[in-house]
Amino acid sequence: MQRPEAWPRPHPGEGAAAAPAGGPAPPARGREPAGLRLQEPSLYTIKAVFILDNDGHRLLAKYYDDTFPSMKEQMAFEKNVFNKTSRTDSEIAFFGGMTIVYKSSIDLFLYVVGSSYENELMLMSVLTCLFESLNHVLRKNVEKRWLLENMDGAFLVLDEIVDGGVILESDPQQVIQKVNFRADDSGLTEHSVAQVLQSAKEQIKWSLLK
Repeated sequence: MQRPEAWPRPHPGEGAAAAPAGGPAPPARGREPAGLRLQEPSLYTIKAVFILDNDGHRLLAKYYDDTFPSMKEQMAFEKNVFNKTSRTDSEIAFFGGMTIVYKSSIDLFLYVVGSSYENELMLMSVLTCLFESLNHVLRKNVEKRWLLENMDGAFLVLDEIVDGGVILESDPQQVIQKVNFRADDSGLTEHSVAQVLQSAKEQIKWSLLK
């Protein structure tokens, strides 16, 4: 009858690091089950940021991956998200395999979208930073009328917070300083931040039509 052993012993002289004859060998490392593997970390945290009015119509939007490659798919997604969130008091939703944090202000709804495994607090920090920065640029009037009149400033704020899906900044004070710095470079005062990058208005219009 074969004697049971905790693990097989190596043959004497098998390799330079082989254990001495009669001594125990370290147990072989088992293969990690596929189901227990963690999601690979990524810098690309944000899938999309968009602002809708209280009818669910798009005012500002930026998508950072190809989850919704066409304008039609993006608009359908935004409408579904609005229908799911516009009449609830929650600040977070899970929809279509994605994590969505959102905030309403008068006649606006602000959304930040990440994948299903993203940290909600991280997404919320981006949303809070966006709102506080817009609150400064729009002079505490975070509503549709002022946003439409200062769309270039709003895009500038968003670009300081997220670039290509990567979070650049979550401190609104830092964002405001950078926006003011760009305004100074353009020869504008802090009170005219909303008029910064006037030459980029056409580019912004084209980005909305993509």
